[in-house]
Amino acid sequence: MTSSLETLRRSPARRAIPPTAAETRWALPDGHLLRRIDWSGRGRGSILFMPGRGDAYEKWLETLDGWHEEGWGVVSADWRGQAGSGRMGRDATTGHVPDFGLWVEDYAALYASWAASTPGPHVAIAHSMGGQIVLRAVAEGLVVPDAIVLSAPMLGLHPTWLPSRLLHRVARGIVRLGDPRRPAWKASERPSLPGSLAPQARSLLLTHDDSRYEDEQWWRQKRPALGMGPASWGWVERALASICRLEQPGTLEAITTPCLLLGTSIDGLVSWPAIRRAAERLPLGELLSFGAECRHEILREADPVRNRALAAIRDFLDRHAAARA
Repeated sequence: MTSSLETLRRSPARRAIPPTAAETRWALPDGHLLRRIDWSGRGRGSILFMPGRGDAYEKWLETLDGWHEEGWGVVSADWRGQAGSGRMGRDATTGHVPDFGLWVEDYAALYASWAASTPGPHVAIAHSMGGQIVLRAVAEGLVVPDAIVLSAPMLGLHPTWLPSRLLHRVARGIVRLGDPRRPAWKASERPSLPGSLAPQARSLLLTHDDSRYEDEQWWRQKRPALGMGPASWGWVERALASICRLEQPGTLEAITTPCLLLGTSIDGLVSWPAIRRAAERLPLGELLSFGAECRHEILREADPVRNRALAAIRDFLDRHAAARA
């Protein structure tokens, strides 16, 4: 474990919006406003980073600002229905979406506007749930980035020993028993169905670095609107339906964009076997794997893990998203 004071001394951007970044609101085609943050580039190219379920971009400031320091223009946004981009459920804490296709459409609109107004190469980076949405947008031909980086992408849920199509049938049955907007679990972070492992403390699912975990709690106290709890049963069912779409034969095999996947074999939130299979199916897929030293939030892990991940991303982008003259 790391001390909060030691790590904060290294990364002042973690608990402050960097002066080089600007927070704004961006209107989707239907008028819904997404909260976003922008850093202007310095000749390296442009990165669009999308976070995971229940996330806010504040959690990733350290990494986003680091990419900006390397010369990248960086943009990130909260998904519709999360953090500072409103809600779609029946209360202020439960995460809900009527269909993941809505997020795919939102991402495609944001990507198109971003790509048209920023210099290339254009790199799509995402974490967890965001990774699944980005991969769907690419697979469906809605966005065409120069390179893709997915950290712990949500390409399968727990229990991992059951096929996604069977989990989806179970979730669909549960949704029919009541309001699909009702919470699917109580205190834990784990999006799973009955039969998975027992819930763990949220911090034990996310990172070994106590101080980086505490950053999120600090931001939620400073900006209470960012706080989110469990997902709805509707979210679980729609997540599995979306996963099944990507599992259809030929879907990932048709993606010709270079794609780096990062995953850990002990991930308690998303399926490691599904990540490994996806890397094998992608024609230009690469996989960086971790073990017991790494939990779900790879880019918020302790420095030895995080530095290895960032170095791999840097090397991947140097090879597949070279700066344009």
